[in-house]
Amino acid sequence: MSDPEDVLRLTGLRKAYNPGTPLELEVLHGLDLRLQRGELTALIGPSGSGKSTLLNVIGLLDSPTDGELYLLGRPTRDMNDEARTRLRNEAIGFVFQFHHLISAFSVLDNVLMPLMIRHGKPTAEDIELARGLLAEVGLADFAGQKANQLSGGQQQRVAIARALVTRPALLLADEPTGNLDTRTAESVFELFRRINREYGCAVLVVTHDPRLSSSCRRSIELVDGRIVSDSGEAFNQP
Repeated sequence: MSDPEDVLRLTGLRKAYNPGTPLELEVLHGLDLRLQRGELTALIGPSGSGKSTLLNVIGLLDSPTDGELYLLGRPTRDMNDEARTRLRNEAIGFVFQFHHLISAFSVLDNVLMPLMIRHGKPTAEDIELARGLLAEVGLADFAGQKANQLSGGQQQRVAIARALVTRPALLLADEPTGNLDTRTAESVFELFRRINREYGCAVLVVTHDPRLSSSCRRSIELVDGRIVSDSGEAFNQP
């Protein structure tokens, strides 16, 4: 039975490439995992352990081969593409190592992009929300600038504001500080911690930086497609 506090629940989740062929390769092996509202969790593990594959499945960008993924209590494995896209846009925010900002657009328009994809021309409320988020990340005075005029750390803050503009229940971050210097990386991660406290969304961060992972309240280690440790093991029950 799902807990109403569960944002994400995986039960027996497997992911294989080329299933049913001589080239079949299983990358994720029967994962059970729960993330609850307000959790700040690091996903760690060596290169090739399946972290990116897991993030793509959790983000509804890819489908599991077996098992089930529940997002806000809704089973997703058998959803069609339209339903998955709608749920992803409503419930999940993404922050990547590379910002994927549109350089020709203003900072404000980059933040508004998920809402424009959802319902076209932004409303006055949308614009007010986006400006408020830019203020939250310390970039209120940069709304009219082009994205490519900002530093790497500032661009990552824009990407965080963009990820939050849909008020997601789950924020996924894939090596969000990987291209930043140590001082900037710490300031960006402090922003994640503050957002997690103030917005109450579940945050899952893939990182190789032990300083960042140790500052998360929960840390999950993935090795060869299996969870080998979970500091929040009490949550990791199906």
